[in-house]
Amino acid sequence: MSQTVMTGTTEATPSSGNDLEMGPGRWIHRWKPEDPLFWDQTGAKVARRNLAFSIFSEHIGFSIWTMWSSLVLFLGPKYGFTPADKFLLTSTPALVGSLLRVPYTFAIARFGGRNWTIFSALVLLIPMALALIVLKPGVSLGTLLIVAGIAGLGGGNFASSMANINAFYPERRKGWALGLNAGGGNLGVAAVQLVALAVLATAGAAHPRVLIGIYIPLVLIAATMAAFKMDNLAAAKNAKHAMRDVSKDPHTWVMSLLYIGTFGSFIGFGFAFGQVLTVQFKADFDTPLKAAYLTFLGPLLGSLIRPVGGMLADKIGGAKVTFWNFIAMAAAATLVLVASLNKSLGLFVTGFVLLFVFSGLGNGSTYKMIPAIFRAKSRLLQEKGADEDTSDTEARRLSSALIGLAGAIGAAGGVLVNLAFRQSFLTYKTGNAAYIAFIAFYGVCFAVPWFVYLRPSSKRLVGV
Repeated sequence: MSQTVMTGTTEATPSSGNDLEMGPGRWIHRWKPEDPLFWDQTGAKVARRNLAFSIFSEHIGFSIWTMWSSLVLFLGPKYGFTPADKFLLTSTPALVGSLLRVPYTFAIARFGGRNWTIFSALVLLIPMALALIVLKPGVSLGTLLIVAGIAGLGGGNFASSMANINAFYPERRKGWALGLNAGGGNLGVAAVQLVALAVLATAGAAHPRVLIGIYIPLVLIAATMAAFKMDNLAAAKNAKHAMRDVSKDPHTWVMSLLYIGTFGSFIGFGFAFGQVLTVQFKADFDTPLKAAYLTFLGPLLGSLIRPVGGMLADKIGGAKVTFWNFIAMAAAATLVLVASLNKSLGLFVTGFVLLFVFSGLGNGSTYKMIPAIFRAKSRLLQEKGADEDTSDTEARRLSSALIGLAGAIGAAGGVLVNLAFRQSFLTYKTGNAAYIAFIAFYGVCFAVPWFVYLRPSSKRLVGV
């Protein structure tokens, strides 16, 4: 494969219209993924390479974002923190990560996918270095809240990674690529908890710095591989006013609500589950190691099943899958409540694992609903005489913006989950009030797709 290399005032002429035009700094100046010949001969290979290293970097970002879900297990009596304090330590990075998703979405077009992946990986060294310095008995809660908040930088990586991969792939391949990218990133939640389990089993609960130290070289590897293996796309652009325009569409807020219920639940439970086990079943988990044996299972299964949600949505419709999925989530939350009332650990863990699985499944189906909504609206406009190319372009512009906005709002659901647990344990010494709140919320979430998309109506958007 020949490439045009631009240096100074000289430029090599490409030998074929299917070759890349590559400039300094690994900037690709000609990218036509919708051209089948270009894609088959050149584009697919380049896109797969960028996808692979994007997944790795995003995976490390997720691990560092959710690392405090494991670090709180190391904070024994010598630290003097209450369970309520520890829920604050898991809520803070969840909040910061959700807020950063919007600016991270725009960063790719401004700085380039490769360049931003390098930068967003390297800045993760800051929370790691700070945690190494301050994490010892006697540290104040305020200090740890600041350090945990800075770890929220890892939460923004998902948005920039998704925006980057979205630019590399043609429309017909975006679902598969974005699902793989998201699932690989989500696995970072389970991975850091597995690493924490290994540290607890070997070094012991008195050595949280070992967990942090393991991830520092992984951050450096992610940044290095991005520098040598990834590319920037000059064609990637932020659609002008897209975020502003999509915020005026009522479907934006419907989908954001549903994404709070799916991804918000997944990331919130990922942060909180280990702490919930050690507080609610204290006699069964007298050491952090015992809790760590269970905490990774839910995030692992929830991450692996996410692409299945997308495939089911492709086959039978995203709204139908989401509707039934929220019924299943309400049932799983009810199982958790029953287990809590009866102090049944086995039933409790089973219910929570099912919550992770269904929240992962719903991640895939709700994400699939977003482009389907705007495609359906585009078809309605075309039936009324709108230009096909113009309406389809507008649909893609708005769906891309909504994916970024819903991702940020959905991640904020993780904060609400942890705050719900904190208040429930503070007030009632148990998580039962939180479980009741989750059941009620999932009830709202399965009612919404029915009334908006599924009930018999001539105004329903077909194909969502």
